[in-house]
Amino acid sequence: MQAAPIPDNDAERLAALRELLILDTPPEERFDKVVQFAAQEFDMPIALISLSDENRQWFKARVGMDTCEGPRDTSFCGHAILQPDIFVIPDARADPRFADNPIVTGEPHAVFYVGAPLTMPSGFTIGTLCMLDHKPRTLDATELAILATLRDLLLEEFSQRQETQHE
Repeated sequence: MQAAPIPDNDAERLAALRELLILDTPPEERFDKVVQFAAQEFDMPIALISLSDENRQWFKARVGMDTCEGPRDTSFCGHAILQPDIFVIPDARADPRFADNPIVTGEPHAVFYVGAPLTMPSGFTIGTLCMLDHKPRTLDATELAILATLRDLLLEEFSQRQETQHE
């Protein structure tokens, strides 16, 4: 398994995440609706808004997962936050970076992963809108465009939340 790399600007990225004052906050309907829509629209068993702090990924909203966080070093999202655009793993079992990852070999038995990086206007990526399936998949150009639009809506919500925090 390849652990998720830590970006060079992680201290600044973490500061941008903390500025939102969102970690460990209660569920919010506006975020829950996005992951519920994504899970239904894409017929995915798991959809998450995953925020990556120092050692964990914390789920602001989730469908199909009982737990509200997981280790950052084994997370697919830890890899996705380093990407300039949507990160897709069609079959994690066939990818040497992830084949023996505990997320693949155990619960939640993730085979397919897609993560749209949540890059704030500051340029720092705080997490992802991601989805997982228990079987291999691909997404076509239209599906990727829909996911990108959902990601953009989330970024607007995060920006509005940030503005409200500073008033």
